Amino acid sequence: MKLSRTLLKALLTLALLLPIACRGADTPLPGPGEVVPQALLDGQSLGKWFTVSEIPDSVFAAMQGKSFKADCTVPRSELRYLRVLHKDAGDRSIVGEMVVNRSIAADVLEILWQLYEAGYPIERMRLIDIYDADDETSMRANNSSAFNFRFISHTTKVSKHGAGLAVDINPLYNPYHKTLKDGTEVVEPATGRPYLDRRNAFAYKITEDDLCCRLFKAHGFTWGGDWKSCKDYQHFEK
Repeated sequence: MKLSRTLLKALLTLALLLPIACRGADTPLPGPGEVVPQALLDGQSLGKWFTVSEIPDSVFAAMQGKSFKADCTVPRSELRYLRVLHKDAGDRSIVGEMVVNRSIAADVLEILWQLYEAGYPIERMRLIDIYDADDETSMRANNSSAFNFRFISHTTKVSKHGAGLAVDINPLYNPYHKTLKDGTEVVEPATGRPYLDRRNAFAYKITEDDLCCRLFKAHGFTWGGDWKSCKDYQHFEK
């Protein structure tokens, strides 16, 4: 069911105001990472599947010592927990989850809703804590994620991901690439090297004119694929 942008914004506003417990169905919904049977979606509003809330205690406990490290300077109150649906390349509807900064929560929720409605493929969307907050492991699993606290190397400045202000989508197929001054190539994830040739066609590829890139840019994000000193095809930041 396609929604007008006005109606979509109204539903997103309502989602921001309602506690997540008030949006549930009479029966438990599938959890993060689970495939949603089409019977649960037919004739139903998508509103209960696209929610934003303060971070639940159970989720926050799982983040401790992982994405929310002991030296984390970003307070819990600045972060929000998103639960959404996404389609994979096989057109299955899957429950996804993501932690982002509260300042971009509504934007990211709207973007992910529109991507889902358009059938845009995102293979996996679990909290990075499932991978012990290890970026390389998460990226190799093609896991789309956002918040993971860290400082920019050799500084006391919090990175965009550390503040929850950056989102990575389908990272395995849209790797980070930089050539250092000594000629060393950095590819993250390392298993993403086959996808550096952007002339090739493959599943989950992000290009400057595809829907994912256009939606993030329309919401004021910059895309790492536009950077000159390096390329980060998975990365959108604000």
